[in-house]
Amino acid sequence: MYAVIKTGGKQYKVVAGEKLKVEQIPADIGSELTIDQVLAVGAGDSIKFGAPLVEGATVLVKVVSHGRHDKVRIFKMRRRKHYQKRQGHRQNFTEIQIVSING
Repeated sequence: MYAVIKTGGKQYKVVAGEKLKVEQIPADIGSELTIDQVLAVGAGDSIKFGAPLVEGATVLVKVVSHGRHDKVRIFKMRRRKHYQKRQGHRQNFTEIQIVSING
């Protein structure tokens, strides 16, 4: 069984037991959360789509860790204008593990 969930403005296809990194969620490590923004639920050939959400469908997740992604380097330059700008950014993430899908 799989589900398509929405968290942090992005959509993820998840399966029970899978780990993934999502935008930072303010929760303690080891705590369990319920994600109720489920866009689709599927098992084998049967798929149930929501309009926009599937009613009654939830995904139970466990917070594994918090961290920061690798640095993204931004470099801007205008040729012949003596202009160079260097900048970097590290985005925070929360690693979650999918415990169960209820749909």
